[in-house]
Amino acid sequence: MNKKELSASLAGDVSLGGEISVHRLGFGAMRLTGEGIWGPPKDRKAALAVLRRAVELDVNFIDTADSYGPYVSEELIAEALFPYSAGLVVATKGGWNRPGPNQWTHDATPAHLRKAVEGSLKRLRLNRIDVYQLHIPDPVVSFEASVETLARLRNEGKIRLVALSNVTQEHIERARRIVPIVSVQNRYSFADREWDYVVDYCERNEIAFIPWFPLGAGKVAGEVLNRIAQAHGASPTQIALAWLLGRSPVMLPIPGTSAIEHLEQNVASASLRLSDLEYEELSRIPELVGTRD
Repeated sequence: MNKKELSASLAGDVSLGGEISVHRLGFGAMRLTGEGIWGPPKDRKAALAVLRRAVELDVNFIDTADSYGPYVSEELIAEALFPYSAGLVVATKGGWNRPGPNQWTHDATPAHLRKAVEGSLKRLRLNRIDVYQLHIPDPVVSFEASVETLARLRNEGKIRLVALSNVTQEHIERARRIVPIVSVQNRYSFADREWDYVVDYCERNEIAFIPWFPLGAGKVAGEVLNRIAQAHGASPTQIALAWLLGRSPVMLPIPGTSAIEHLEQNVASASLRLSDLEYEELSRIPELVGTRD
């Protein structure tokens, strides 16, 4: 694939709340941190180079969170890309604390969320965050209280658009009674279809759906993936991303990596088109996996 064809813009665009349009292939910045999503990366220069290369490849949606590092991912984004180019959207999240590597604890209290937004504004060097996501509902805090806090911060001009992560359709509907919701980020892939009904709901309501962990696992998935990948001269990862892009016009995959080569492979999937038969084969993976050991 030549340089001209290597562009996230080839995935098409999706609207965020009717206010912002971004290319449908973004970048997830979680993997730029240290092992266990904790501490700084082993190679800071390489992490910064990946972010800069992503923007060069027309990626204009970068997803992060204050809990990645914690704080490290946001700091790297600002170091690499500030002042931000016109049209670049940095979406971040709050509602989780990080006591240690691979450890996550809930805190979506109003006080914590307000503090989290203020911290993200400072680290990202922004006056307003374009898209701010509640990272996950807190089981011991009123969901409405968490969302109402983000709505107030939006009214104060610190957040432009409010979004959700790790939620059910019921959560989305409850939140929309308080404030417009522009995107939902849940775990999703061709082989992990638990949130199919949420994707469909988002499509009906023109809400962007941001899938995380976009690769399926297991022997059956591998067999089909590899065969289709070979037919296209592509990698299994590229086929998985192509399936997501074909799943819905509101789909906004954010594959992350700490390597430029892998980043370029991911962006190349923006121009990859599956046949109807290939798409259906991948769509049936959950059924096939369920019939085997």
